[in-house]
Amino acid sequence: MVLAPRRSGCGGLAVRIAGERCVLRCSGAMHVVEHDVLIVADLHLEKGSAFAVRGQMLPPYDSAATLARLEAEIAEVNPGRVVLLGDSFHDRRSIPRMADSDRETLERIAFGRDWLWLEGNHDREALGADLDRLPGSVIETLSLGALRLVHEPMPGDQPGEVAGHLHPAARVAAYGRGVRKPCFITDGSRIILPAFGAFTGGLNVRDPAIASLFSTPPLAAVPGRDEVHAIAWKSLV
Repeated sequence: MVLAPRRSGCGGLAVRIAGERCVLRCSGAMHVVEHDVLIVADLHLEKGSAFAVRGQMLPPYDSAATLARLEAEIAEVNPGRVVLLGDSFHDRRSIPRMADSDRETLERIAFGRDWLWLEGNHDREALGADLDRLPGSVIETLSLGALRLVHEPMPGDQPGEVAGHLHPAARVAAYGRGVRKPCFITDGSRIILPAFGAFTGGLNVRDPAIASLFSTPPLAAVPGRDEVHAIAWKSLV
């Protein structure tokens, strides 16, 4: 499949995934234009508090920071539907640990739109036990035109698959320095979204866990402050 990205008005990259028109945004979210759906992956809310329970003291502000970014993105796009692509919460006790102010933010940004939590490996138990504390509905997968939204990418040829889970990151070397950034990775047939959460790491897209999913060299779309940069596979290290 030929992938011909072009700059969109928001600084993102306009691409077609399995023929569906999508915008890869600077926030790390993907907007599926004709369906008016905003997709984000791997928020890992309450990761900081999960580490604190185990005695590893991280600043306890990751949920507030992640939700503030998501609120700003929703305010700009104003989508009719938002899909959280799994691992929205870090562990099964994340929801009870959330601050009231963070739950209020969730209620505010979900109000008036279709809000869907897609189950991930980290948050399946949390969503099953505490859904009554959250806005929206829980789903396993979702079909969206030619797209099929899942949490974890499947091996083999999967046209239209939109997944998260792997936290893809691109590493580019220039002028004797290496820069590593979260990224989208796509060949125009399928796409893996970067992790949206404030405390999430990244897996190099050259790692076989990611690279083996693409039969042709994919494109890394690396979000910057004002633009998403298209990086050819041969430029990645």
